Amino acid sequence: MQLTAREAFLQFGHVLQQELFPQLKQVLGQLSPELELLTSVVSLVPLARLLHARRANTGRPPKDRAALATAFMAKAILNLPDTRHLIGRLRVDEALRQLCGWKSARALPHESKFSRAFGEFATSNLAQQLHEAVIQVTQSGRLIGHIARDSTAISAREHIPEVVMENKRKANQPKPKRRQRSHPRAKAKERGPRIKRQPHQTLEAMLAEIPQHCDLGRKVDSDGHNKSWRGYKLHWDIADGQVPISAVLTSASVHDSQMAIPLMTMTSRRVVYLYELMDSAYDADGIHSHSRQMEHVAIIAPHTRRKTKMPAELVEAFPGRLTPQLPPAQKDRYKERTMVERMNARLKDEFGGNQIRVRGAVKVMAHLMFGVLALTVDQWLRMGTAIQTI
Repeated sequence: MQLTAREAFLQFGHVLQQELFPQLKQVLGQLSPELELLTSVVSLVPLARLLHARRANTGRPPKDRAALATAFMAKAILNLPDTRHLIGRLRVDEALRQLCGWKSARALPHESKFSRAFGEFATSNLAQQLHEAVIQVTQSGRLIGHIARDSTAISAREHIPEVVMENKRKANQPKPKRRQRSHPRAKAKERGPRIKRQPHQTLEAMLAEIPQHCDLGRKVDSDGHNKSWRGYKLHWDIADGQVPISAVLTSASVHDSQMAIPLMTMTSRRVVYLYELMDSAYDADGIHSHSRQMEHVAIIAPHTRRKTKMPAELVEAFPGRLTPQLPPAQKDRYKERTMVERMNARLKDEFGGNQIRVRGAVKVMAHLMFGVLALTVDQWLRMGTAIQTI
């Protein structure tokens, strides 16, 4: 019989508080809150199943990848900027070092081996698989009321490909009229907008069409000022209790509406939920209709273009400035969308979201997902503690 979310937390919390933490304190002494969170993450994720240390037939054997993976989880939890700071912390912090699996400072691998292991983890999507496994264990047994969907800017220290810059220059120049030819771009236009194609595609096909290279992103902040950055965008779904369910990394210039249907599909595979809360960037007919087809209720703040074309399904709604035309129940539900803003801040301020020192979308996503993994476990423990006190 499958455990409910409350039963799963009570069982897991009992193991932590009554069995694991007391034994660790006897060996390592008093644990800090960060090390307790690291212990909880390691106890919950299936490293033994997803990660196997293999011995080479020739040459020196590889270091234990489980210890290295645990170290990168610690890097996100401790909000360390790069691998050198992580190695420095491991050399002086005996409790952290032993939790990761190294008995002495002399047993620590060289920095280059940390980098190679991180490249392997990024290529194999280890952090994404661990996060999905945690969601399966902790969230699949409960009915989620609201999913808040949004994106956050991820600044990166890398050059924008020259091909991307050249395409942007050509896009800003007036195009001369010429005879239509059979060109891949023309064929792409014949296929129609991406939002109209996505409902008929698989999740893998949808994600394959989304750009992931580093480029420039621009948006208008809450104060009405234009904001630009160089790097990427992290699109994700946040469930009740502020638990991240799904996350996808794209180029900074990708519009939020392009990721609504892929995130719907990904999240629906992992959990069961009722309402989808999105801001006006997602106000498109294709998103509304696809949400209804998936038997969800989409509450989306309408875009300003609706005033000149066709009436919106919902009037403009934002906490603090709500119009009387919106039903009271939907007003209250839309206010729940602010939880995604709090998660954006926590990921960047506490779990390494502002400490991007790697290059390439694959490695940037791996760095972020180690933080998302730790954040997910931390929020689940907080939510479970609140449930336990009720």
